[in-house]
Amino acid sequence: MNKNKFNHLFSISLLNAIHPLSNPLKSFLSSRLVSHRFIKGDFIIKSGEFCDYIHIIRKGLIRGYFDYQDKEITTWVSIDSELITSISGFFKKEPAQENIQCLEDTYTESLSFDDMDFAINHFKDMAQLNRILMEHYYMQAESRALLCRIPGAKDRYEYFTKIYNPEIIKRLPKKYLASLLNIRPETLSRILLSSNLISN
Repeated sequence: MNKNKFNHLFSISLLNAIHPLSNPLKSFLSSRLVSHRFIKGDFIIKSGEFCDYIHIIRKGLIRGYFDYQDKEITTWVSIDSELITSISGFFKKEPAQENIQCLEDTYTESLSFDDMDFAINHFKDMAQLNRILMEHYYMQAESRALLCRIPGAKDRYEYFTKIYNPEIIKRLPKKYLASLLNIRPETLSRILLSSNLISN
Protein backbone atom coordinates (compact mmCIF):
# COMPACT_ATOMS: atom_id res chain seq x y z
CA MET A 1 0.00 0.00 0.00
CA ASN A 2 1.41 3.39 -0.96
CA LYS A 3 2.02 5.39 2.22
CA ASN A 4 1.41 8.63 0.32
CA LYS A 5 -2.31 7.89 0.31
CA PHE A 6 -2.46 8.58 4.06
CA ASN A 7 -3.35 11.95 5.54
CA HIS A 8 -1.47 13.25 8.59
CA LEU A 9 1.77 11.58 7.55
CA PHE A 10 3.71 13.41 10.25
CA SER A 11 1.85 11.74 13.11
CA ILE A 12 1.59 8.37 11.41
CA SER A 13 5.33 8.34 10.64
CA LEU A 14 6.16 9.43 14.19
CA LEU A 15 3.97 6.77 15.80
CA ASN A 16 5.18 4.13 13.34
CA ALA A 17 8.77 4.88 14.40
CA ILE A 18 7.79 4.19 18.03
CA HIS A 19 6.05 0.92 17.14
CA PRO A 20 5.27 -0.49 13.65
CA LEU A 21 1.67 0.19 12.64
CA SER A 22 -0.42 -1.99 10.37
CA ASN A 23 -1.90 -0.47 7.23
CA PRO A 24 -5.47 -0.82 8.58
CA LEU A 25 -4.46 1.19 11.67
CA LYS A 26 -2.67 3.76 9.53
CA SER A 27 -5.84 4.15 7.46
CA PHE A 28 -7.94 4.54 10.60
CA LEU A 29 -5.63 7.18 12.07
CA SER A 30 -5.43 8.95 8.73
CA SER A 31 -9.20 9.36 8.72
CA ARG A 32 -9.53 10.33 12.40
CA LEU A 33 -6.64 12.64 13.19
CA VAL A 34 -7.55 16.33 13.16
CA SER A 35 -5.18 19.23 12.47
CA HIS A 36 -5.15 22.23 14.79
CA ARG A 37 -3.34 25.55 14.64
CA PHE A 38 -2.81 27.60 17.77
CA ILE A 39 -1.41 31.13 17.99
CA LYS A 40 1.25 32.00 20.56
CA GLY A 41 -0.57 32.59 23.85
CA ASP A 42 -3.55 30.39 22.96
CA PHE A 43 -4.79 27.85 25.48
CA ILE A 44 -5.32 24.29 24.31
CA ILE A 45 -7.21 23.71 27.53
CA LYS A 46 -7.83 25.74 30.69
CA SER A 47 -8.11 24.45 34.22
CA GLY A 48 -11.66 23.31 34.87
CA GLU A 49 -12.42 22.53 31.24
CA PHE A 50 -12.83 19.08 29.71
CA CYS A 51 -10.16 17.83 27.32
CA ASP A 52 -11.22 15.40 24.62
CA TYR A 53 -8.03 15.24 22.53
CA ILE A 54 -4.49 13.98 22.77
CA HIS A 55 -2.21 16.18 20.66
CA ILE A 56 0.92 15.33 18.68
CA ILE A 57 3.00 18.48 18.27
CA ARG A 58 4.11 18.96 14.69
CA LYS A 59 5.78 22.26 15.53
CA GLY A 60 5.56 24.40 18.62
CA LEU A 61 6.27 24.92 22.28
CA ILE A 62 3.67 24.15 24.96
CA ARG A 63 3.67 24.38 28.73
CA GLY A 64 1.44 23.00 31.45
CA TYR A 65 0.92 25.10 34.56
CA PHE A 66 -1.41 25.72 37.50
CA ASP A 67 -2.23 28.83 39.49
CA TYR A 68 -1.24 28.97 43.15
CA GLN A 69 -1.56 32.07 45.33
CA ASP A 70 -1.46 34.44 42.34
CA LYS A 71 1.55 32.64 40.87
CA GLU A 72 1.77 30.48 37.76
CA ILE A 73 3.64 27.25 38.51
CA THR A 74 4.98 25.60 35.36
CA THR A 75 4.96 21.81 35.71
CA TRP A 76 6.06 20.58 32.28
CA VAL A 77 7.10 21.75 28.83
CA SER A 78 6.86 19.96 25.47
CA ILE A 79 8.06 20.74 21.96
CA ASP A 80 8.07 19.31 18.42
CA SER A 81 7.29 15.59 17.99
CA GLU A 82 5.98 15.12 21.54
CA LEU A 83 2.50 14.15 22.73
CA ILE A 84 0.52 16.22 25.22
CA THR A 85 -2.89 16.17 26.85
CA SER A 86 -4.58 16.83 30.17
CA ILE A 87 -4.18 13.59 32.15
CA SER A 88 -7.26 14.12 34.32
CA GLY A 89 -9.25 15.73 31.52
CA PHE A 90 -8.51 13.16 28.82
CA PHE A 91 -8.17 9.83 30.60
CA LYS A 92 -10.58 10.35 33.51
CA LYS A 93 -13.15 12.60 31.80
CA GLU A 94 -12.79 15.07 34.65
CA PRO A 95 -12.15 18.84 34.59
CA ALA A 96 -8.51 19.52 33.76
CA GLN A 97 -6.31 20.43 36.71
CA GLU A 98 -3.74 22.31 34.63
CA ASN A 99 -3.75 25.02 32.01
CA ILE A 100 -2.09 24.01 28.75
CA GLN A 101 -0.78 27.03 26.86
CA CYS A 102 1.13 27.53 23.60
CA LEU A 103 4.30 29.60 23.98
CA GLU A 104 4.88 29.67 20.21
CA ASP A 105 2.61 29.38 17.20
CA THR A 106 1.85 25.68 17.41
CA TYR A 107 0.56 23.04 15.01
CA THR A 108 -0.80 19.72 16.21
CA GLU A 109 -2.42 16.58 14.86
CA SER A 110 -4.92 15.34 17.41
CA LEU A 111 -6.91 12.22 18.20
CA SER A 112 -10.13 12.22 20.22
CA PHE A 113 -10.56 10.02 23.28
CA ASP A 114 -13.29 7.96 21.59
CA ASP A 115 -11.14 7.32 18.50
CA MET A 116 -8.12 6.41 20.58
CA ASP A 117 -10.23 4.08 22.74
CA PHE A 118 -11.67 2.44 19.63
CA ALA A 119 -8.21 1.96 18.13
CA ILE A 120 -6.83 0.42 21.33
CA ASN A 121 -9.71 -2.05 21.47
CA HIS A 122 -9.74 -2.97 17.76
CA PHE A 123 -6.06 -2.87 16.71
CA LYS A 124 -3.47 -4.94 18.57
CA ASP A 125 -0.67 -2.69 17.33
CA MET A 126 -2.43 0.35 18.79
CA ALA A 127 -2.75 -1.40 22.14
CA GLN A 128 0.99 -2.14 22.05
CA LEU A 129 1.77 1.44 21.01
CA ASN A 130 -0.36 2.75 23.88
CA ARG A 131 1.57 0.58 26.34
CA ILE A 132 4.88 1.97 25.06
CA LEU A 133 3.59 5.54 25.28
CA MET A 134 2.39 4.97 28.84
CA GLU A 135 5.80 3.57 29.81
CA HIS A 136 7.43 6.66 28.32
CA TYR A 137 5.02 8.92 30.22
CA TYR A 138 5.77 7.22 33.54
CA MET A 139 9.51 7.51 32.93
CA GLN A 140 9.09 11.23 32.26
CA ALA A 141 6.95 11.60 35.38
CA GLU A 142 9.64 9.87 37.43
CA SER A 143 12.29 12.22 36.06
CA ARG A 144 10.15 15.27 36.89
CA ALA A 145 9.57 13.94 40.40
CA LEU A 146 13.33 13.52 40.91
CA LEU A 147 13.94 17.00 39.50
CA CYS A 148 11.61 18.53 42.09
CA ARG A 149 13.47 16.84 44.94
CA ILE A 150 17.00 17.93 44.11
CA PRO A 151 17.77 20.55 46.79
CA GLY A 152 20.34 22.80 45.09
CA ALA A 153 19.24 25.19 42.30
CA LYS A 154 22.42 24.62 40.25
CA ASP A 155 22.18 20.84 40.66
CA ARG A 156 18.51 21.00 39.65
CA TYR A 157 19.40 22.95 36.50
CA GLU A 158 22.20 20.53 35.60
CA TYR A 159 19.88 17.54 36.03
CA PHE A 160 17.31 19.31 33.87
CA THR A 161 19.84 19.70 31.05
CA LYS A 162 20.48 15.95 31.14
CA ILE A 163 16.86 14.79 30.94
CA TYR A 164 15.19 17.42 28.74
CA ASN A 165 15.53 18.12 25.04
CA PRO A 166 18.21 20.86 24.66
CA GLU A 167 15.89 22.67 22.25
CA ILE A 168 13.70 23.52 25.24
CA ILE A 169 16.53 25.46 26.88
CA LYS A 170 17.03 27.43 23.66
CA ARG A 171 13.37 28.22 23.07
CA LEU A 172 11.72 28.38 26.48
CA PRO A 173 11.46 31.92 27.94
CA LYS A 174 13.63 32.11 31.03
CA LYS A 175 10.77 33.04 33.38
CA TYR A 176 9.04 29.76 32.54
CA LEU A 177 12.27 27.79 32.86
CA ALA A 178 12.80 29.31 36.30
CA SER A 179 9.24 28.39 37.27
CA LEU A 180 9.71 24.83 36.00
CA LEU A 181 12.89 24.49 38.06
CA ASN A 182 11.28 26.19 41.09
CA ILE A 183 14.01 28.80 41.36
CA ARG A 184 14.02 32.59 41.25
CA PRO A 185 14.64 34.17 37.81
CA GLU A 186 17.71 36.00 39.11
CA THR A 187 19.13 32.72 40.44
CA LEU A 188 18.63 31.12 37.03
CA SER A 189 20.39 34.09 35.40
CA ARG A 190 23.42 33.58 37.67
CA ILE A 191 23.48 29.85 36.91
CA LEU A 192 23.29 30.46 33.16
CA LEU A 193 26.01 33.13 33.35
CA SER A 194 28.24 30.80 35.35
CA SER A 195 27.62 27.93 32.92
CA ASN A 196 28.49 30.14 29.94
CA LEU A 197 31.72 31.34 31.59
CA ILE A 198 32.76 27.76 32.36
CA SER A 199 31.99 26.55 28.82
CA ASN A 200 33.89 29.45 27.30
